[in-house]
Amino acid sequence: MSSLTGKVAIITGSSRGIGRVIAERLAGLGAKVVVNHAGNPPKAAEAVEGIIQKGGEASALRADLSQVNEVETLFAETLAAFGKVDFLINNAGVMITKPLAEVTEADFDKQFAVNVKGTFFACQQAMKYMENGGRIVNFSTSVAGHMFPAYSVYAGTKGAVEQFTRQLAKEFGSKQITINAVAPGPVNTELFHAGKTEQQIEAIKKMNAFGRIGEPEDIASVVEFLVSDQAQWVTGQTLRVNGGFI
Repeated sequence: MSSLTGKVAIITGSSRGIGRVIAERLAGLGAKVVVNHAGNPPKAAEAVEGIIQKGGEASALRADLSQVNEVETLFAETLAAFGKVDFLINNAGVMITKPLAEVTEADFDKQFAVNVKGTFFACQQAMKYMENGGRIVNFSTSVAGHMFPAYSVYAGTKGAVEQFTRQLAKEFGSKQITINAVAPGPVNTELFHAGKTEQQIEAIKKMNAFGRIGEPEDIASVVEFLVSDQAQWVTGQTLRVNGGFI
């Protein structure tokens, strides 16, 4: 894959998990990366230090993406630090799984505030400040293709993200910016393992073509492609990165 030297990337929710691996991957290719977190300074600092030790350039910036003013500040601070924005990876998200009867208004509002509002207004900032020829990668989920109990609100938020991705493609096209979504299946992260038994995990492994859980690196490889020059003719699409999960 071609070098990303001179590019600047904001990766939301990148102090751990998939977002952190994406930040490390892009930094390894030469991009200057913003490690965004909502309130975990030690993990964000750890991610930045790891990138710097490998010769990369990174900065940790806190922003609660459910608050539009903080999304605006995230872009302003990135521009102050690095002078521009080339890539936006909308990875940050909240997942609360409950049966319909148990979902509270707070559960509903929190997921839509981060997953939907945060993604939308980050895209709005990208339209204002992103360099021509930039790249946006939003995050959906392959769970949206299954009828899993307790995932209704979370899947609903990601359905909205996929629609934003399609509907905004022509608007961003005026600046030669691509916008796509990645929809991972189950991935080997702390979030995935939380609350699951080994028996449940083994059952989930059997739901895809390869009999394993995805790794963050599997997702980062697709993001790497989407921000590259090789993906300049791909926009408005959702890529199911799930090993045949659906």
